[in-house]
Amino acid sequence: MGNALISILVFMIVIVAHELAHGYVAFRLGDTTARDAGRLTLNPLAHADPVGTILLPAMLIIMRSPVIFGWARPVPVNPRNFSDPRKGMLLTSLAGPAANLALAIAFASAFKLGLFRPGSIPWVFLLYGVIISLVLGVFNMIPIPPLDGSNILASILPPDLARRYMRLQPYGFLILIALLYLGLFERVILPLVRTLTRVLVG
Repeated sequence: MGNALISILVFMIVIVAHELAHGYVAFRLGDTTARDAGRLTLNPLAHADPVGTILLPAMLIIMRSPVIFGWARPVPVNPRNFSDPRKGMLLTSLAGPAANLALAIAFASAFKLGLFRPGSIPWVFLLYGVIISLVLGVFNMIPIPPLDGSNILASILPPDLARRYMRLQPYGFLILIALLYLGLFERVILPLVRTLTRVLVG
């Protein structure tokens, strides 16, 4: 149960950093929507999604999943407030996964210092920090609305094609559930995360 609590703590830190990065980059690019909605905050309750932040992680803990993952409520962004809407959405969407990668590198750097006994609480915290940061970063790069990967792809597609592609948004959650059921997490995400973890931690 101790490791489950550590997982929850790390998960909350990672999703807050992810969403805060989205809102901060949007703010720096001229869109105050996230700030006005109270989303430029370290308070995890401001970012919590009933399914992605509470229900799914709880189910994974009950099922004794080796990794906890999920999502938060998307930070509100108004592309019309950007001087270049497509570039603004691209940078804002990239900010979340980039924050996850930066956290993974930071956790890995502290882990590699070897200051903590293997299996100790700080050792587990840092290792989980690397893994969960990478899981959320990779997961959010999946190009299915409303995940960040879909906004990134839409920002680089020709405008007409991007509009047609984003029509998938009402069905994105169902598509994502179907892909997870078919083994997306075990066959794609986890192997990639294991490889990245070995690269960072050694």
